[in-house]
Amino acid sequence: MAAFATGVLVALLLVTSCANGTPPEGEQRRPSTGTASTSLTLDDEPWWPVGLNAYQLGTDWRVNTGCGAQVDLDDYFARLPPNTLTRFNAYSSMAVDEDTGELDFGPLDAVFDAAERHGQLLNAVLANSEGSCEGGEFKGHGWFAGQWRTRVLPGEPMSYGSWVDTAVRRWRDSAAAAAWTPVGEPEPSICAAQGCDWQARVCPADAAAVVRAFVDEVGERIRALDPDALIWEGRAGGGQCGSAGDDYAYVGASPGVDVLEYHDYEVGRELPGDPVSGLGRRLAQARALDKPLVIAELGVHAGTCLPATERRELVSRSVAQLRAAGAAGVLFWAFVPDPRADQCTYDIGPEDPLMTLVGR
Repeated sequence: MAAFATGVLVALLLVTSCANGTPPEGEQRRPSTGTASTSLTLDDEPWWPVGLNAYQLGTDWRVNTGCGAQVDLDDYFARLPPNTLTRFNAYSSMAVDEDTGELDFGPLDAVFDAAERHGQLLNAVLANSEGSCEGGEFKGHGWFAGQWRTRVLPGEPMSYGSWVDTAVRRWRDSAAAAAWTPVGEPEPSICAAQGCDWQARVCPADAAAVVRAFVDEVGERIRALDPDALIWEGRAGGGQCGSAGDDYAYVGASPGVDVLEYHDYEVGRELPGDPVSGLGRRLAQARALDKPLVIAELGVHAGTCLPATERRELVSRSVAQLRAAGAAGVLFWAFVPDPRADQCTYDIGPEDPLMTLVGR
């Protein structure tokens, strides 16, 4: 009888815990991320993230072809202050066993699990327009106009639409799942007969309308599956096809977009920038839309071209200027486990001085 009573008490405690929104003992609570006008919030407090891009985290050479070098996940996340935001590639191609061709979620599961263990936050990018680290095929106008729903591209196990459903359902309950980015740097241009390099592509007149319809539908899809997560737009933010000038605000006004982006590789020269599609214009558009704009990629070459300590000084000044100008956060490009110090690259290694700037 005592054992029965104890069991009932435990069950009641679990029910009460769930009703109060408190996770059972041993489970981590998912921090609440949100927006307040042009700012981000974390657990309803102002949040200005200084985080990292670490696109390689899902690489596991025992399973997938990956995307770059393999990372010691526990070592990576243990180096970061709590609640640091990491943006990484969570592509469907990384959930495929390269030997059998079968689905294997292990490498991506491991990223979410390690982030949870170390109290970290993730922004999962579900695909990219260029096709790099996927199957290499450019996702252009036809894909954004509707092929994404059903077409299975080379190197991918399912259509993008199916992957959105699969990925969000699988990881939405992770304490580390802070945000989703539908596509990195979407560009609905058309490849020319001579090739698909960006210089040869043609931008159709309806490019902005196509991207807007895409983010409307995919954003609604993600929101239905994970109402609590933030949806980042993924765009580079400059004069790219579908984003130039006023098109940036037209697409950014979508209800499927919570957070606007700008990718900054002109550090020290980005403000005010080009009056049509520069960062100053983008920040003004974000204010008009009442949405936060994050510098989702901030990259500065270092190595043989610039000492890492000087890069840190430059980036530190730039971060302060970006914050004062109204940006809602910064993510450095890009962490790698094997930085090439003998070359001029964007690499940020584990011991790079930039790592001391990372944090909440």
